[in-house]
Amino acid sequence: MSRWHVLGAGAMGCLFAHALTRAGSEVTLVRKHAPRARATVTVEGADGTESVTCATVTAKSCGSVAHLLVTTKAYDVANAVASVADHLQGNASVLLMINGMGLAEALARSYPALDIYCGTTTEGAYRKGDLHIRHAGRGSTTVGQEGRPEPPAWFGDFAGAVEACHWEPDIDSALWHKLAVNCVINPLTAVHRCRNGALAEGELREQVTQLCREVAQVSYAAGYTRTAQNIEADALRVIAATAANRSSMLQDALAGRPTEIDFITGHLLERAGEHGIAAPLNNALLREVRRLRT
Repeated sequence: MSRWHVLGAGAMGCLFAHALTRAGSEVTLVRKHAPRARATVTVEGADGTESVTCATVTAKSCGSVAHLLVTTKAYDVANAVASVADHLQGNASVLLMINGMGLAEALARSYPALDIYCGTTTEGAYRKGDLHIRHAGRGSTTVGQEGRPEPPAWFGDFAGAVEACHWEPDIDSALWHKLAVNCVINPLTAVHRCRNGALAEGELREQVTQLCREVAQVSYAAGYTRTAQNIEADALRVIAATAANRSSMLQDALAGRPTEIDFITGHLLERAGEHGIAAPLNNALLREVRRLRT
């Protein structure tokens, strides 16, 4: 079984650490402060509550790292990886399970020897306390490395631990699809201080349509045809399925935390600029979300 170090002890970090530990992997949580050598990770689910015990260390004391799972906020990824860089084995496997795009490429430039993978999940979870989460909805998890047809050796154990997990050689398309949907839902809910379901009603529903047209234009130009063709239907499906949810961007805005807007809408706008597309609606939302913390 692979030994995993996990950066990020939020909902997703706890969910994956819990699953990997249950399956028999040795999991170490890398935290800013680790007063105890071991800590309890608790997951509440439809079938009850279950806890596991994981080792805990700080970045300075984490030892040799062969497999690193990164579940931090997008804006924390660079600093988080840098904090353990001296402990990474030369060809360590790094799996980014984060929102947004562009960070894998940035890490590869800074650490060319690392074997970097990306993942995306539709699992639903939220924090109830430190290392204590509610698993609110089951989903699927996709992991891949662009252009790599076969998964690495560690993936068998990972997929065995994480339910409904599959390998995707065209991971960029999967990541873009999630980013496109997030570009529609997250900034609108943050700006209008509303749950996802409100986007299916009245004037917000029309804003969804207009935003989807703009996202589709960028998607076509960037070569993501499937997303371009289905973005509105897919966004509305997610809105309906998560109607009672507060998006992560809304939660961050309400708590006065930084948002991931620059790695979601910001990345889409970078791609739009490469193809000479103005994308005024996305530009306006980017500015509005940035102003939420000023």
